[in-house]
Amino acid sequence: MGVARTPRESWVEAGLRALADGGPEAVRVEALAKALGVTKGGFYGYFADREALLTAMLDAWEREAVDSVLARVEAEGGDPRTKAHRAGVLTFSGERLLPIDLAVRDWARRDPQVAARLRRVDNRRMALLRETLGTVCTDPDEVEARSLLAFCAAIGAHFLAADHPGRTRDEVLARAADLLWS
Repeated sequence: MGVARTPRESWVEAGLRALADGGPEAVRVEALAKALGVTKGGFYGYFADREALLTAMLDAWEREAVDSVLARVEAEGGDPRTKAHRAGVLTFSGERLLPIDLAVRDWARRDPQVAARLRRVDNRRMALLRETLGTVCTDPDEVEARSLLAFCAAIGAHFLAADHPGRTRDEVLARAADLLWS
């Protein structure tokens, strides 16, 4: 009886964890094999090289961070504000997607192909914001500005180290959301 191969998805998942923890430089075949407790020989049954793995990782991230999030938002329904909030929570909070998203953003600063992928993902996210915020505002310029502010708040809140005297970060973000939707 032959030895069971490590599934392709396990390599991709290990790569995404490494990316989130240490950036693209941390995605190394030998290190992933060690993390998976296997030899690196199985890697080459699925991927021609490290670049093929990196592409597969970006594909998986895009499917999970956009396709799956948007499908869940639509399936769970709700008013436009609820949909936009749900998409933000699914994408920018928690221990799964947020660290990967932030790592991809950092990686995109140095890699034009990753930057193009990130642009496609962000354009799809912005389209949802335009659609939902367009239900409370009819001026296209204002919809665009509000969408930008909402997206910047969702991402920037993870980088901002400022205190909010007498308020929690969540309280300030909730107030910012109220202003965007009024």
